[in-house]
Amino acid sequence: MSNVMSTEKRNTILRLLVEGNSIRGVCRLMQTNIPSVLRQLEWAGEHCANLLATHLQGLTIEHAECDEIWTFCAKKQSRLTVDERAERSNIGDAYLFTAQDQKTRLIAAHLLGKRSADNARRFMVQLRNRLAMPAPHASDAHTYSKGGYRPIIQLSTDGFPAYPEAVDLAFGPYAKFGVIIKEYKNANMAYTPSEMVGTIRKGIRGINEQNAHTICTSHVERNNLTIRTFMKRYARLSLGFSKKFENLEAAVNLHIAYFNFCWRPGKMRITPAMAAGITPRLWNFNDLLA
Repeated sequence: MSNVMSTEKRNTILRLLVEGNSIRGVCRLMQTNIPSVLRQLEWAGEHCANLLATHLQGLTIEHAECDEIWTFCAKKQSRLTVDERAERSNIGDAYLFTAQDQKTRLIAAHLLGKRSADNARRFMVQLRNRLAMPAPHASDAHTYSKGGYRPIIQLSTDGFPAYPEAVDLAFGPYAKFGVIIKEYKNANMAYTPSEMVGTIRKGIRGINEQNAHTICTSHVERNNLTIRTFMKRYARLSLGFSKKFENLEAAVNLHIAYFNFCWRPGKMRITPAMAAGITPRLWNFNDLLA
């Protein structure tokens, strides 16, 4: 008879992972082995990816903040050989693109990969596909009214040069778009505290100087702290980094789904999914994995 892990033990293992424990730490706590834990993580990653793709549809978001958070897989980018840099995209630097609703804190879209123009385009197209986009007829002139495009969302990003093209490709005239660049000083070494001395806000489409103050990425940057705190693979200067890209992707999917449907951020008494009208009730961890 095959040795099948019980649902209760599986859920306990996954719950320990989303609370910031390492793979080896979970093995010691649950008296199991690394392959068993990774099998549960692989299943949960696929399950949560399907759950997010199914439930995050037809969203109405007024203002989405977009950012990227860095980690590495297997080894740091500076350690890659010339051939590895040219042929492999699943080791070295790995950036997690996230788009967070400023009002509900819902992470509406995410993508894991290199910080490249191609991934920026894929990320924005994914976000567009999850929104309730207007029908083409809505912008046409009809019933004696003048035609025109009405933006349905405002996007705020950092100064990554690939974003303007990606936003234009995905949204066209249906999005207001602005960039915020933060200036720091006294950052002489990696990981040392630095002081923010100023910001530059620039409206790219549909945002003038009077509305430039609405350009903001503070909330999604604060969410990066949550990611680093509750996902061991993103903890800096530790041994918890991922050795395999597929495991990193599975952990990200699990965390994003847990944050959207089970987490109550800050002073909110409801989850982001409840605030966005995706579900009327609070999910527990067993509901997430059911």
